[in-house]
Amino acid sequence: MRGPLLFCCLTFALACAQEPEDPAPSAPAEPSTVPTTQDGIPPTARPDMVEDLRLAHRAPRHPSDGGGRAWVELADGEEARVVAGAPARWTLLYEAGPEGVAVGGFVRLTVPRFWGWSAAQNTREDFPGYTVASTEAEGVELEATVVPGFWIDFTVRGRALEEGERVRIVYGAGPALAIADRYAEDGSQMWITVDGDGDGFGRVLLEPPTVDVVAGPPASFRVVLPSTAEPGDVVPLRLVLLDGLGNAGVDFTGKVLLSAYPDGLELPSEVTLTEEDRGVKRLDVQVQDPGVYRVLAAADVGEFDLQRMSNPLLVEKNVAPIRWGDFHGHSNLSDGTGTPEQFLTYARDVAGLDAVALTDHDHWGMLFLDEHPELWEGIQEVSNRFHDPGTFVSLVGYEWTSWIHGHRHVLYFGDEGPLYSSIDPEFETPAQLWDALRGRDALTFAHHSAGGPIATNWDYPPDPVLEPVTEVSSVHGQSEAPDAPYRIYSALQGNFVRDVLDRGVRVGFIGSADSHDGHPGFAQIASPSGSGMAALLTDELTRPGILDALRQRRCYATNGQRIVLRFAIDAQGMGSTIAPFDGPEGEKHLLYVRAIGTAVLAGVDVIRNGEVIATFEGEDRYELIATLELEPLEAGDYVYVRAFQLDRGCAWSSPIFVEEL
Repeated sequence: MRGPLLFCCLTFALACAQEPEDPAPSAPAEPSTVPTTQDGIPPTARPDMVEDLRLAHRAPRHPSDGGGRAWVELADGEEARVVAGAPARWTLLYEAGPEGVAVGGFVRLTVPRFWGWSAAQNTREDFPGYTVASTEAEGVELEATVVPGFWIDFTVRGRALEEGERVRIVYGAGPALAIADRYAEDGSQMWITVDGDGDGFGRVLLEPPTVDVVAGPPASFRVVLPSTAEPGDVVPLRLVLLDGLGNAGVDFTGKVLLSAYPDGLELPSEVTLTEEDRGVKRLDVQVQDPGVYRVLAAADVGEFDLQRMSNPLLVEKNVAPIRWGDFHGHSNLSDGTGTPEQFLTYARDVAGLDAVALTDHDHWGMLFLDEHPELWEGIQEVSNRFHDPGTFVSLVGYEWTSWIHGHRHVLYFGDEGPLYSSIDPEFETPAQLWDALRGRDALTFAHHSAGGPIATNWDYPPDPVLEPVTEVSSVHGQSEAPDAPYRIYSALQGNFVRDVLDRGVRVGFIGSADSHDGHPGFAQIASPSGSGMAALLTDELTRPGILDALRQRRCYATNGQRIVLRFAIDAQGMGSTIAPFDGPEGEKHLLYVRAIGTAVLAGVDVIRNGEVIATFEGEDRYELIATLELEPLEAGDYVYVRAFQLDRGCAWSSPIFVEEL
């Protein structure tokens, strides 16, 4: 892959993956006035990017490209591991393969671009990431060239590097060493690319040197309960000690003190975490009487006490179950952190999610899924291995990464499905993608649709069967409306989800993290703009049950907080389609809303046809129950509610739509 080409691609990969630094205020300024589309595509579209990706995809490769092997050089008894965010020095050895490396060819080091590794550089010895290379091959010289922030090339001069000859690369060679990734992961890859024939195109070694990044000391605490239960149920309680950025696997042994508020949960007053627990403990708790319960937990970590209140647990007879899902996240198979196994383990055992999907990019990162079918097969295999109907739903999925029409994730509700690449001319538009998926148990979801790295082209109305819901919240911010807290960055006027509803589109709402830190369910810990989760209202914790809830829009979105939200009009719940008013003159619809916060509620807005028509004040309470008489609804109307907390946690119900039935 040519340097300038990959530089362009990685520039936008960085823009895609990084969270915005400055979250939008509660009352934001007007978004950009750029029109929604120009010549049929959004103004954020990057057709040049797509052409570059296609060029690189078609480019011929010489047999010497990607030849040889590389590894981390370790002293006896030394391990290739480092604490997240800590400085260290690594020596990497590259050994040329049978074809060698021609004069003018290069050996390239690309340290993981995400999240926080020092960029490899050779200009400031006293700065982190200073990198040098040497070889004992007589007559071979190495010329260093840096693309700042991305990689360092060592170009072969003098004579060719022959089979078996080695290049020693020291990353972090100066006194400042190099700073490791701030997110823990097994096998963080130090990517080595080899251009064996010197034509400017190289291949990545499929087995790069790796370093294990482990969690730092405990600094964050989460206490997780399910959101609903019936009297007499036994429910799981998770005690989760994490480091400051949400990494699991902390070194902690000791007691955690527990208390329920109010009384009504059968739980011990204390529990001991051992070294084997690695900071995560699950215990079963019996629910006794109806009510809303929380658990307060406190742990002594030596320097300070960590205290945390759990999310609320609503206990009622015949309660409608809430299942928490995150259907958008990345591993190190594209531009995220951690292995697929780590991603799914964190979702199930740490965050206590009910449903999850790993959605790595079709054509993005260092190795592309559409060029390495074995990676896509591996994702399907691990997703099916973790799937446990009734306990934990793991969906097969990927991200269709269109730089023209916007990014969508594709979910399959069976054991497998094809990967349709966004750079394939046969599947380059949303309509082509939906045509390919038609007839399958599959769904697509538009995300960061109002702006962000690339806005959604709403000139393709969502397919009513394949795209019944849309993502309104993620680490990129909120796409619901201009007045949403933590509004998405680079927002386009007219491209918010509320604008789309005003055009007659009928979609429900979900949140999903788009996490790249390996923390599905807890991505908000390290994200300044919040995150996203989906609440599914379904009795059946299975793939068909999740699919049905999404297709019926029995779901709501949050920005990462497990807020309990109920919403109905004339006893018809969120996502419903109801008929226009046909009652006696003077009668009105009855709207009902109930919100139970994870923090003190600021209020609940009622939105009708794009306008906030009422606001129920929170009045410093954790719970709000309210009713409102609505003027008669007409065909084409929609109504939804938005709950918001003092800590800026938010929840959005799926709308209720009005149509002639």
